[in-house]
Amino acid sequence: MNYLEVVFSIDSAEDYQQDLLINALGEAGFESFEESEGGFKAYVQTALFQQDVFLTTLEPFRALFSFRYEIVEVEQKNWNQIWESNFEPLVIRNDCYVRATFHPSKPQYPVEIVIDPKMAFGTGHHQTTTMMMEFILEENVEGKRLLDMGAGTGILAILAAKRGCGNITAIDYDPICFDSILENSKLNNTPLEEVLCGSKEVIPDKEYDVILANINRNILLDQMDTYYSVMKPGAELYLSGFYLSDLEILNEKANIIGLSYVKHKVLENWCSVKYLK
Repeated sequence: MNYLEVVFSIDSAEDYQQDLLINALGEAGFESFEESEGGFKAYVQTALFQQDVFLTTLEPFRALFSFRYEIVEVEQKNWNQIWESNFEPLVIRNDCYVRATFHPSKPQYPVEIVIDPKMAFGTGHHQTTTMMMEFILEENVEGKRLLDMGAGTGILAILAAKRGCGNITAIDYDPICFDSILENSKLNNTPLEEVLCGSKEVIPDKEYDVILANINRNILLDQMDTYYSVMKPGAELYLSGFYLSDLEILNEKANIIGLSYVKHKVLENWCSVKYLK
C-alpha cells in the first residue's frame, strides 16, 4: 500500500495553530503525523488522496500563518518504528503512568497503562486526552456504566476500567482504532463490555452514568443530542477535542438540550468540559 507524504514547513505559527491544521487534515483523511524540523509530515493513502479536498482544507489556514508544503509518494513506512521513536512515557497528576510495551514498568504509580498506539489516536500526550484523563482521575467512576466515544486507542476507557468502572462501551469509526482498543484492553487486562466500530448510529440502546467524547467541535455538536438521549438523570458528560474559543457554542448547545455546565479545563488553548443531565 503506497502513501503520500506531505512535508509541511511552518514559517511562523503558534503551536495551537499548527494543531488546528493537523486536526483538519485528520478530518480530511490523513492517517498519521510525524513532527519534523520546522514543521510536520502528514501521511495519507495515495488511493484516498483528493486534491480538491486537500486544497479546501488548507485554505482557511493561509490567513492565519505562513506555510509551505511538498507532496512526495513513498512506499509504506514502518509505522511501528515511527511511533516507537516518538513515544515517551507520560505521567498524569502523579497518579497515572502511561508507557508503551517497550518501556519499563514503574509500580510506584497507583495506575499504570500500557498503550500500543500504532496509527490510532490517543496516547495521553495530546492536551485533550491529558485533560480527559485528569477528569477520570478526579471523579468517581467506580461501578458506573460508561460510554467512550471516539475512543482511539481506548486509553480513556482503560483508565476508567482501572478506576473501577465495570460496564464500558468503547466506540470508534476507524477500523484501525477498533483493533487498537481490543489489543490495548487485552494488554492492560481490562476487558470492556462492548467495543464497536461506527459512530453515533451504533450507540447501544442503554442508559449511561458517564459519557466521554474526545473528538472535535463539529462532531460533538452533531452528536450531543444523541448523548443526551442515552444519559441517565444525573449522568455526567465530558467533552474534549476543541479550543477554548469553541466553549461558548458548546455551552449554548448544552443549554438548549437540557445539560447543565459544571466546569471546564484549559491546557494550551485546548479545552475540556463537564456537563450534568
